[in-house]
Amino acid sequence: MDIKKKQELSEIARRIRIGVVESTNAAGCGHPGGSLSIADVLAWLYFGGEMNVDPKDPRKEDRDRLVLSKGHAAPGLYSALALRGFFPKEDLYTLRKLGSHLQGHPNMHKTPGIDMSTGSLGQGISAACGMAEAAKLDGKDYRVYAILGDGESQEGQVWEAAMFAAHYKLDNLCAILDLNGLQIDGKVSDVMNLEPVDKKFAAFGWHVFTCDAHDLDSVEKAFADARAAKGAPSVIISRSVKGKGVSFMENNAGWHGKATKPEEFEKAMAELNAEVHNG
Repeated sequence: MDIKKKQELSEIARRIRIGVVESTNAAGCGHPGGSLSIADVLAWLYFGGEMNVDPKDPRKEDRDRLVLSKGHAAPGLYSALALRGFFPKEDLYTLRKLGSHLQGHPNMHKTPGIDMSTGSLGQGISAACGMAEAAKLDGKDYRVYAILGDGESQEGQVWEAAMFAAHYKLDNLCAILDLNGLQIDGKVSDVMNLEPVDKKFAAFGWHVFTCDAHDLDSVEKAFADARAAKGAPSVIISRSVKGKGVSFMENNAGWHGKATKPEEFEKAMAELNAEVHNG
């Protein structure tokens, strides 16, 4: 990746993170930790040329689809969609407010750019499988992406979907496992260890790739490899840091689902804005 593109995407990821902190602070609730950990991946998907989408025509038939299986990370996706032009950035301040189209979990019927309503963890990847199979049956060439959490991947339905996707050779499906190591109850390894998760997906018949979720060169390569892989679905094990970009949130399970207090908000914003000068 050339330096200019990397700088542009890094800036977009920073602005996505700012949107996460600002929107959850305005709401007084929400899930910043897991939203911050996927900001760089969202920047690549929506601004790196990975996904075929059009903010002026959010429902165009040949668009690529994204399912946010870890639906509580909606603030991250909303921030990316606003920056991409699907709706005004000012709408982010209405997060979780009565009457807002930006609720705590994505709603495909109200929010432009949302392809599937999610929230019940473990179910999003099944919906993504259905979309990918529909594309195959209809002879369409759009791709389907699904972002999973490592906590939700403890659920059996995820592995039923993994078996389905491999059986039907859904090579138009790319899952991204946001492996930040933490869930609401603490360390994933303590609650229900997933490792070796790469070997498990491989055993189910998937192409498996890994990336450093916060290294855009690594992200670019993983998605390029997944796009080139044929005959089976692909999963990118995206090793990330929960709360990335805000020092006191990083690797802290306590920031799974709470908003900043005034002094914390000021500190978070100061750190995120300092990236401009340090970058």
